[in-house]
Amino acid sequence: MNAPRTRVQRRPVHGVLLLDKPLGLSSNQALQKAKWLLRAEKAGHTGTLDPLATGVLPLCFGAATKFSQQHLDADKTYETTVRLGIKTTTADAEGEVIAVREVSCSAGKVVEVLDRFMGPISQVPPMHSALKKDGKALYEYAREGETVEREARNVVIYDLDLLDMQLQGDAPFLRLRVRCSKGTYIRTLGEDIAEALGCGGHLSALRRVVTGPFEELQCVTLAALESMDEIQRLAALQPVDVLLPGYTEVGLDGENAGKFLNGVRRHGPWDDCDQVVVYGEHPRALLGTAVVQDGELIPGRLLSPIEIQQILEKSPATEPLLAEQV
Repeated sequence: MNAPRTRVQRRPVHGVLLLDKPLGLSSNQALQKAKWLLRAEKAGHTGTLDPLATGVLPLCFGAATKFSQQHLDADKTYETTVRLGIKTTTADAEGEVIAVREVSCSAGKVVEVLDRFMGPISQVPPMHSALKKDGKALYEYAREGETVEREARNVVIYDLDLLDMQLQGDAPFLRLRVRCSKGTYIRTLGEDIAEALGCGGHLSALRRVVTGPFEELQCVTLAALESMDEIQRLAALQPVDVLLPGYTEVGLDGENAGKFLNGVRRHGPWDDCDQVVVYGEHPRALLGTAVVQDGELIPGRLLSPIEIQQILEKSPATEPLLAEQV
């Protein structure tokens, strides 16, 4: 006779977990693990990291999922190692080797090539990516041995620092720190730099150290989260409005807050602004986002009254962890 199975008793959880994603897990696998540990009803992330990448991955729970899109446009910073002389099918260590070349470039050549990749550049998205064409992810075409045409996209490399390099020996490499705009493929950047050096190459390591306002030192690992008790896990969450840095604040009293939450525009002495975060007063509570046009506060993404109440009360950590299911 099979032993009774158990299932997690889900609950409303609201906030942002800054996760240090481990090597080998997809962003969704890391999200599902954190969601299970927090027993959260609803969760999402703010953009993916490759399984072979580690580092800063903001995870959104409950009401925070309403504002995850705002973070997709954030600039990112990565530290990466480009293994020179070996080209692979995927531009990273997971792919099959398709070319091996001698590395004969000088340090001066490396500096010259890196300068070429500063500023606005054009990239062709790699076939092994989640970008979709005709409703199908590019990596699905790649797995079937098919290469499809991809449009180049414009991105910006704000900083490209050489942290370390080795041009001789059995494993020549470059270690780089890259600050870039949204949509930049670091695998493609590394491969293009190695190609410009005349030897080809692939990424052997990739870590995201900053995304928007969030840095790696703020992050918690899955192992650390697993070792925490219920109260500590909830305390590890950042408030929902950390996803709205730089937004102009507007406060509303009880009556106006209620009307605003019903989608009714409010009038006030506010300057025009495209990014406004609105709070209720007494007690202070996040209501949602808005824009101001000609003195009108126009509702955008709003929290529900239930979500606001749950955030104010905070989710209780005293519920039973598991419910038996035969």
